[in-house]
Amino acid sequence: MSDQLNDQLIETSQRFWDAMEHADEAGMRAVADPECTFVHIGITAPLDQEIGFYTSGAFQPTSIVFHSQIPSVFGDTGVVITDCDYALLLDGKETTHHFAVTEVFNRVDDAWKLVTFSFTALVY
Repeated sequence: MSDQLNDQLIETSQRFWDAMEHADEAGMRAVADPECTFVHIGITAPLDQEIGFYTSGAFQPTSIVFHSQIPSVFGDTGVVITDCDYALLLDGKETTHHFAVTEVFNRVDDAWKLVTFSFTALVY
């Protein structure tokens, strides 16, 4: 069962990344809990504000390179640590960071809902 849950976590994570990359508000809302919180370099944002960053064009992803995604399940809590290079236009300026993104999900009615999405810049 845990392999199946891990696979579901990764699939759910990938759906959210894809929705974010394409500024797909409906796709982001389908995965995220309405109370979801996002932590960036310099800001913590609720779901509506995060979606606004993408749909307004303030955040425009140009490239996302995934190095790894490691899922873990703890009862009804799932965590995915995503190691990626994330490039975007941020208010029109190109920026690229190597991130470890901690994605926390809660399992509700056999579906994973994103509750926290936290970017940590990796320096190497």
